[in-house]
Amino acid sequence: MEFVRINHIEDPLFADMHGLMGRIFPAEEVLSFDLWKEPLEDPGIRVFVAVHEGKVVGATEYRYYEDDNVAMTDFTIIGEPGLGIGAFLAQQRQLDLQQVASEAGKELFGMFAEIYDPYRIEHHEFGGIKPMDPFVRREVLSHLGYRKLDFPYIHPSWNNDGEAVSELDFCFLAYDPATQSLPGSMIEKFLRRYYAVLAQKPEAWEQMITQVGQRSQVSLLPL
Repeated sequence: MEFVRINHIEDPLFADMHGLMGRIFPAEEVLSFDLWKEPLEDPGIRVFVAVHEGKVVGATEYRYYEDDNVAMTDFTIIGEPGLGIGAFLAQQRQLDLQQVASEAGKELFGMFAEIYDPYRIEHHEFGGIKPMDPFVRREVLSHLGYRKLDFPYIHPSWNNDGEAVSELDFCFLAYDPATQSLPGSMIEKFLRRYYAVLAQKPEAWEQMITQVGQRSQVSLLPL
């Protein structure tokens, strides 16, 4: 299996990846095809696909922010069961992020991720791919060390229509197990920067961001 980076919207592998996203994720979680041009060309956004026998069978997008020494897993897609795609993507992503942080003279502090709450997303089948089932994914991420940040989380729809999406938790993987909380100001800074690309944001999101930013620390809870 190959771990191949995509840098341009014209790459044929991107069309395969975007089609895979559309089959797996709800529509409000998928950025439209044309709007991917700038993210793919942004050196700070890392989009890789898992290619097996010439076919895109998985994908992951993530990014690293040197100033706060943290990463964000945007998504991980497992397109077929029984190929070890999830483990392959996680391992390759981790090696790549460690290299990126090392080049910045740092040791990666941790990684954010939005994780579906299976009790609030039961209506979606995620393409019928069992490894993508929210119950399975949440348990896997818990085993990897992700923990839920203690605040009611919503995010702006990637349809850029100003709708609030509330079926996920905002989580963090701290590589130092002694880390039990994060500064609220750090979370606010991160989310404002992360969602700056979306012009339309719900008022509920603005309120959530402001409230989190006013907290000195936000606890990390078990998933």
